[in-house]
Amino acid sequence: MGSNTSYSTTLLITVVLVLVIGTAVSVNACPPSDRAALLAFKAALHEPYLGIFKSWTGNDCCNKWYGVSCDPVTKRVADINLRGESEDPIFQRAHRTGYMNGSISPAICNLKRLSSVIIADWKGISGRIPKCITSLPFLRILDLIGNRISGEIPFDIGKLKRLSVLNVADNRITGRMPRSIANLQSLMHLDLRNNLISGTIPINFGKLRMLSRALLSGNRIYGQIPYTISYIYRLSDLDLSLNRISGPIPESLGKMAVLATLNLDGNRISGKLPATLMNSSISILNLSRNAIEGNIPDVFGPRSYFMMMDLSHNNLKGPIPKSIASASYIGHLDLSYNHLCGAIPAVSWFEHLEASSFVNNDCLCGKPLKSC
Repeated sequence: MGSNTSYSTTLLITVVLVLVIGTAVSVNACPPSDRAALLAFKAALHEPYLGIFKSWTGNDCCNKWYGVSCDPVTKRVADINLRGESEDPIFQRAHRTGYMNGSISPAICNLKRLSSVIIADWKGISGRIPKCITSLPFLRILDLIGNRISGEIPFDIGKLKRLSVLNVADNRITGRMPRSIANLQSLMHLDLRNNLISGTIPINFGKLRMLSRALLSGNRIYGQIPYTISYIYRLSDLDLSLNRISGPIPESLGKMAVLATLNLDGNRISGKLPATLMNSSISILNLSRNAIEGNIPDVFGPRSYFMMMDLSHNNLKGPIPKSIASASYIGHLDLSYNHLCGAIPAVSWFEHLEASSFVNNDCLCGKPLKSC
């Protein structure tokens, strides 16, 4: 009788231990659903040179799966960070940058606790941004720069209330910027450069009150610059260059408190040069290759500090304003290919400028051109 009781007790302890250990292993490993989603994501991609997916083995996708990070408490997959250009030893050993083709599987949307998705600079990944990406409520970073992704930005992208970075630059994205993009109330960095995006900038763009960088250059965007952009009081960098934007420059852009870089070159902008831009917080101003007309406003002062000011290839006329001598600093200045006339002001920081900064005007004279 005693031996039977002992045996039963031993068996019970063994069963309990197995259950406890099994539970501990399951708690410390990623859920099977997350592992399955990652493997489906991997199956849609082909990476032939670096072998970054060789580590994606075993039951625990939180344990040394390259580019995968998990929440330490829940063990849910939180981050996918796969960069094709990196200083990681795997790249140094291969002596090359990464290349990957295939597409981004909608299975990625089954990772419901994703905070960041970085699949950047692989050069060959094509297909579309999965529409279901907007169903990831915790997503903060979506960075797909440097691939061959096509199709449109999901129309309901504005559902991602926590999204702070949206970067799809250097792809083949088409269509318009969806109006819902203005609902991204946490967005700080927007990079849509070098795509095939068309249409106008949404009039409600000014709702993006947290935005600090808006990089939209190298697309097919047309229409006017919406005045609501000046409502984005944190905006420090606005790049709308190399598009098809027309109409005047809103004066309110020169009144923005922290706007430091304004690139509008290579568009179809017309109208006069707003005086507010000459005496503002802007330190890099590129308005070249447009159809801006009239005089350069004679309103430079101590607040005028330009590391670069390029007004070349426009229809500006009249003299270079004398008040430019009262600017704090102008590093690089290009006024070439306009219709300016008169003497170039004798300013100490003009001495480093070459004739190329002033050529092809109607009748400018003085150093570094011929004397008056």
